[in-house]
Amino acid sequence: MQHQRRWAIGAVPVMLLTACGGGGGGNPATDQSEDPSKLKGGSGTGSTPNPSTPSPAPAPTTPTSGVVTYGNLNGASLGMGASLNGAIPFPADNPWNTDISRAEVDPNSANLINSIGAGKGLYRDFGSGTWQGARIGIPYMVVSGTQARVNIEYQAYGSESDPGPFPIPLNAPVEGAPNTDGDRHVLVIDKDNNRLYEIGRAFPKSDRWWADAGAVFQLDSNNVRPRAQAGWTSADAAGLPIFPGLVRYDEASKGPGGIRHALRFTASRTRKAYVAPATHFASQDTNPNLPPMGMRVRLKASFAIPSTFSNEAKAILTALKTYGMFLADNGSDWFISGAPDERWNNDRLLSELASVKGSDLEVVKMSGLVTSV
Repeated sequence: MQHQRRWAIGAVPVMLLTACGGGGGGNPATDQSEDPSKLKGGSGTGSTPNPSTPSPAPAPTTPTSGVVTYGNLNGASLGMGASLNGAIPFPADNPWNTDISRAEVDPNSANLINSIGAGKGLYRDFGSGTWQGARIGIPYMVVSGTQARVNIEYQAYGSESDPGPFPIPLNAPVEGAPNTDGDRHVLVIDKDNNRLYEIGRAFPKSDRWWADAGAVFQLDSNNVRPRAQAGWTSADAAGLPIFPGLVRYDEASKGPGGIRHALRFTASRTRKAYVAPATHFASQDTNPNLPPMGMRVRLKASFAIPSTFSNEAKAILTALKTYGMFLADNGSDWFISGAPDERWNNDRLLSELASVKGSDLEVVKMSGLVTSV
């Protein structure tokens, strides 16, 4: 049976059946959006320190090597926000890593883009510093194969989740402000075994995690989640992995070509449908002009990326032309997910991405749409 996600959604309108992407976005002095905690399901409120969350680690250095390795994360550094040192999750021919710059445009592209907002600009849902006590973005951690495993006690979607224990330390970084509700994603990579562990609405307890949902992804295989069945969710509404779609500074700082994978974004209204690689929908609206989970959009080839843009913006926009981005969750329109890093220039990136409108994007042709399970 298909389930609707029912995580806490704070002040998000009732029509948003799921809101689990992104981590607060910004700078109140320059943002044109509302308080991210209201836009995105309570993922950024409060400022009380949380003893279960470690202090931000020093910003990792940008790797100097130009070597790119697909599906093998053994060379990644360890720690919170650690560099992957050129490693990219999944094989080169995985959907996350394939070049779709010449793929056909979906015949309903214009209507789908309009439903999200042709006149709305892109938004960086990540950054430096904090927003109402929370680091801005979705944090992650890299551990070794010897990391101790911790039990996971599922509170909502245990039947669609991979069983624990997971190698997720109880002090792993949690998305969102301390001691609040919201998405509370926790992402941990076991670099030695090439496994990605993700849990959502996660709360550390004395000897275990409480979470609504969780999944294990094989980063060295195209059989990404062997246990998953049609209609299963994950820590993300679409059933997708979250980490592979994050914008990370160590890649973006390299400029055009630095990001060699698809990205992740959200939209406020979605359809009761999904398309691979997604495995789950989170809506009861059957309007064919609304986007299904897993829909991929790309930046039009005709869009000229300004030479004055930062290396980070150029990397993001070049990736959007080459690999596009997957619709992964209900949330604010055109919010692109990324990891927090103290080196992001919030104001500049906000302005540069906002100048790119929905009308500059197009939907890659979809096939195999699933509308019931």
